[in-house]
Amino acid sequence: MSFSTKYIATVQRYVPSPFSIAIILSIIIGFAAFFWAPNPQNFGLQQRGFSIFLAWEKGFWDLLAFSMQMVLILVLGHICALTNAVNKLMQWLLGFFTNNATTALGVCLISLVFAWINWGLGLIVGAILARKAAENARAKNIAINYPLIGAAAYTAMMVWHGGLSGSAPLTIATEHHALVDKIGVIPVSDTIFSPMNLFVSVLLLFVIPFLSYWFAKTLPTAPVHLYLSEESDYLPESNSNAKKNTPAESLENSRWFSLSMGSVILAIGFYKAYVAGNLSVLSLNYINFMLLGLGLCLHHSVYQFLLAGEKAVKGAWGIIIQFPFYAGIMGIMQYTGLIVVFSDFFVNISNTYSFPIFTYLSAGIVNLFVPSGGGQWAVQGPIIVNAAQLLQADLPKSVMALAYGDQLTNMLQPFWALPLLAITGLRASDILPYCILFFIAGFLIFFLALLAF
Repeated sequence: MSFSTKYIATVQRYVPSPFSIAIILSIIIGFAAFFWAPNPQNFGLQQRGFSIFLAWEKGFWDLLAFSMQMVLILVLGHICALTNAVNKLMQWLLGFFTNNATTALGVCLISLVFAWINWGLGLIVGAILARKAAENARAKNIAINYPLIGAAAYTAMMVWHGGLSGSAPLTIATEHHALVDKIGVIPVSDTIFSPMNLFVSVLLLFVIPFLSYWFAKTLPTAPVHLYLSEESDYLPESNSNAKKNTPAESLENSRWFSLSMGSVILAIGFYKAYVAGNLSVLSLNYINFMLLGLGLCLHHSVYQFLLAGEKAVKGAWGIIIQFPFYAGIMGIMQYTGLIVVFSDFFVNISNTYSFPIFTYLSAGIVNLFVPSGGGQWAVQGPIIVNAAQLLQADLPKSVMALAYGDQLTNMLQPFWALPLLAITGLRASDILPYCILFFIAGFLIFFLALLAF
């Protein structure tokens, strides 16, 4: 057995399910809060433990709206993927990927480009493309490394916070953000479009796809049916067997009814983009709205749309049950003050020049427990701003250091992989061995960039 085979088998043997990981992280952060979080009210052991449970319970419900957004982006994206039009487009793209190596490279590159534009777009496009690549390989009886291709699609989450939808840099670029009295408005020309970040982004777009190609050349392949069921996901273009005896049934199966509603939704979306005049319109709500309109237009009836939704929603249970657990972890970090203790530790060992590096490291660790860029900036941002001003450190660079740490450890955190896992049919343990390798490469790129600029 080769070293690579042993490595993959070892990682897969010891990695539990994402839900088990969420429970383990909850326990770890609970104990950390018990021993290290501030205790201003001098609670006894029993009261202190109970207060941590209350912080977890309070945070447990904080991401319900966001969880629903993620469920919708998964379900609506999958509904669009189940149309013949999208299948034909994907097959055309896959025509350029002639073997395992070029497939891994192509999926990785397309995912990264879309994610730099918008993280939700990159995540869903990458997942769908990886799934279609596997189905194409199964149809042609080609052995590919499907877990590697799934991991290559997931690298989308390595670039998003330095891209056009990055939470922290976009937040401080708005006129009325929470910290405007302290730092004013910092334009994206100093953060997202800074020479450092443009260099990092371009380097990632070259290095990560090249690594995907190289891994695919050197690591073993396996038949796709080991990961993907034989059941076809495609729906017929029309439902000729559907009952059309009543006006209601005729309406449900009408091409024009579905197309009209979808067209209205898309028209509203395009008008909003035209009025905005830039990519700032690409929020999660906007993407979901457009996916809804696209799905209604591409399916041949409301009936067919609902059939696709029934197939797609089966993969959403992981998000529904696990996101509240991560919200609870965020609640412990925020409401017990543990994140302040953690961040202060890195501040105390920093100076003017090393502060961005330690911000990068601390943000990467915090992201394991608070895997939301916006949520992490809300609780860690004020600490970074205060420390940067105290140490006279480069604030825009420090903000991007937080962004780099946040996006890097997504490769170790299955939180954002849940939509991809649901669409591809892979498990977290399948993609993690390869994600670790991408993590190592990303760590070096971000670290060296922060030292060089």
